[in-house]
Amino acid sequence: MNATASTPAIELAGLRKSFGPMEIIRGVDLVVREGERHAVIGPNGAGKSTLFHLISGHYLPSAGAIRLRGESIAGLPPQLINRRGLSRSFQVTNIFPRLSVWENVRCATLWALGHRYSFWRDVDRLDDVNRRTEEILSEIDLIDRWRTPAGVLTYGEQRALEIGLTIAGNADVLLLDEPTAGMSHAETERVVSLIRKVSEKRTLLMIEHDMRVVFDLADRISVLVYGEVIASDTPERIKANAAVQQAYLGTEAA
Repeated sequence: MNATASTPAIELAGLRKSFGPMEIIRGVDLVVREGERHAVIGPNGAGKSTLFHLISGHYLPSAGAIRLRGESIAGLPPQLINRRGLSRSFQVTNIFPRLSVWENVRCATLWALGHRYSFWRDVDRLDDVNRRTEEILSEIDLIDRWRTPAGVLTYGEQRALEIGLTIAGNADVLLLDEPTAGMSHAETERVVSLIRKVSEKRTLLMIEHDMRVVFDLADRISVLVYGEVIASDTPERIKANAAVQQAYLGTEAA
């Protein structure tokens, strides 16, 4: 199927996931439009991370459809989904702490540009890799820290680096899982600014608990409760939705 301007970036239809007798995702329908910043919120245990595992290919669905720009990706392995333009980050920082910031991004860029076996060669001479690595470090505002071992970066900088690894493969659909979790107010502001910057020409689907971040960034919000989407709407309408207030937001939306 050829994607058109009206084809959603991500579409879930009747998506279900069970582990033994327990159904975690229960018939989720969700549409994320091209270029949209879309947040998934919900209480702990609602199934948000399971939903991301399904979309990114880490779990197989029990039933239902997962489409990326109109093409089914249900059951595909994560690396093939990544090749089709979707990349995700995880709640736990996924970097190489002993490698420098430059080397971390270069590793991701090597794979993305097809230099799969270049670890055995003089990678410093690969102009396309070096050029792309520099572009990413500039985009995530870590170019001045390029020599620094990733393990000594601040937590906020490490999360920024992970976002850099996420975009290294030229993915234009990004899944970010709790990108500001555990951050100070200053770190959160920096990462929110970075997310806004890197998502300007991309589609973003994120899980986030900090409602200030959600309402600051999201064009649209879906609320997941006990494996079901109970509402999907603009931030203003989500704030005013009585069912959402009762199930999740409470006084936080006031």
